[in-house]
Amino acid sequence: MKVDANQQMEVKSNLVTGADLFVQALERANVEVVFGYPGGAVLPIYDALHRNQTSFEHVLSRHEQGSIHAAEGYARVSGKPGVVIATSGPGATNLITGITDAMMDSIPLVIFTGQVAKGVIGTDAFQEADVMGITTPITKYNYQVNEIAELPRIVNEAFHIATTGRPGPVVVDIPKNISSTVTVNDYEADFHLPGYQPTITPNPLQITKVNEALKRAEKPVLLAGAGILISDASNELKQFAQHYQLPVVTTLLGLGSYPGKESLSLGMAGMHGTYAANMAIYECDLLINIGARFDDRLTGNIKHFAPNAKIVHIDIDPAEIGKNIETNIPVVADAKRALTALLKNTTEKCDHQNWLHQLKHNQLDFPLWYDRSDQEISPQWLMEQIYELSKGEAVVTTDVGQHQMWAAQYYSFKDPHNWVTSGGLGTMGFGFPAAIGAQMAKPNSLVLAVVGDGGFQMTLQELSILKSQNLPVKVIILNNEALGMVRQWQESFYEERYSHSLFSENPDFVKLAESYGVRGMRVEKEADVPNILSEVFTYDGPVVIDCRVVQKTSVYPMIAPGTGIQEMIGVRR
Repeated sequence: MKVDANQQMEVKSNLVTGADLFVQALERANVEVVFGYPGGAVLPIYDALHRNQTSFEHVLSRHEQGSIHAAEGYARVSGKPGVVIATSGPGATNLITGITDAMMDSIPLVIFTGQVAKGVIGTDAFQEADVMGITTPITKYNYQVNEIAELPRIVNEAFHIATTGRPGPVVVDIPKNISSTVTVNDYEADFHLPGYQPTITPNPLQITKVNEALKRAEKPVLLAGAGILISDASNELKQFAQHYQLPVVTTLLGLGSYPGKESLSLGMAGMHGTYAANMAIYECDLLINIGARFDDRLTGNIKHFAPNAKIVHIDIDPAEIGKNIETNIPVVADAKRALTALLKNTTEKCDHQNWLHQLKHNQLDFPLWYDRSDQEISPQWLMEQIYELSKGEAVVTTDVGQHQMWAAQYYSFKDPHNWVTSGGLGTMGFGFPAAIGAQMAKPNSLVLAVVGDGGFQMTLQELSILKSQNLPVKVIILNNEALGMVRQWQESFYEERYSHSLFSENPDFVKLAESYGVRGMRVEKEADVPNILSEVFTYDGPVVIDCRVVQKTSVYPMIAPGTGIQEMIGVRR
């Protein structure tokens, strides 16, 4: 068959590389920002990013762990999937901590890893790693692209799986020959997943059972988890709680799902939860858990967790129901759909005013407390100042440790999607890069990275991004020259043997910040804190503040390992 010159030109104009198809797939997925780091196996992709005019932005991290934690922060604040690109081998393995973190905290991520060419997979080729084998237990799903024709569909499918049902990370491993192959641009991106159909609408019979339980309850409690935030159900939660006058306790990741200063709020429950919240769970006769997974840091010894209560568990993931705590009324559904159904089928209000009075007395009689220092800054007081001077409107990200718990206890979140922390995995180094992603999701918001001097040093190289992207993130280091929570446990349970938990040589964080072109400040006295914070919060640019706080101060209340939720230590009347 003879092909004329016009037909030949048309075919040539329709030729693209696999990397071009990949970029087009990201465009179709309405991606706004990609966090990544180039390397050999993804060079065709990075070349396509350079050649194509993309509607999304690429942010170059200084370490792959910075990329993925930034993507987590972006996803948690925006509700949209975070997108990451990394090369093969060490590029992919440097993402493992972040992938696991996202899996445990139900954060939607789509991670694209380069891979060596198909012909050398399995030969221990340069920078080869078994990404599929490594990530299978820590992802919602993973793919390796074997044919270029599959690429558009797989990318489309990956975004769907990551963002529907219980969100989570999805990995797509792309061999280099797939992304570099030249092909015709006519592949379909449509997909059909008959085996993946998450249940989002609650069974009406189960909703009726919840309402019947509410009718009979004398000491009901609402437990709000991250599922409320993921499904954007905070308004429905507030309406439901106020209609029935239900006291509300939150998990660590559920903070912000219900306003912290509202009269029905008892604060956070769990290992470092408030006395009122933990005792409410211990003494209740009906516990309605919406979107929380009953993890060990919440429950303590499960023999003592809500021992007299009927348990209602509303969760989109059926695998969580009954996994840790025996459930009397299971409701598999999206939190927003379940609350909407409960609000449409309200029953007569039960009278539990005596219960509310008891809980209010617990709040007044056993509040959070701390001792002030006349030499250094009290970290709890510092968090109260941060709350007051930011008017409770900042997006707060944290690392993991004492500062994380003080932020959770003393920053009373009034709005959803303003709290970003690592819950299930407890990942140090998370807080600062997460703030970068959060700031990109909310460019006009005040974003505060509250970090410890230990965790900050794990990912501080991402200060480069603040300068290059002109991001006005405020980094507040609670510098106690220690791994604070490790030191506290060594004090409480290891007879004050401080084995490798105290820092004798920290860097000069002010000079460090300045070396990256970021403003650095140090504050050592409480008298200076209000003015410095006020100045920093209105400064149009990034700042690192080195706050010298009391070293030997502890997070209280605390539930010791193996004890019940009612056996808190460090409680004061």
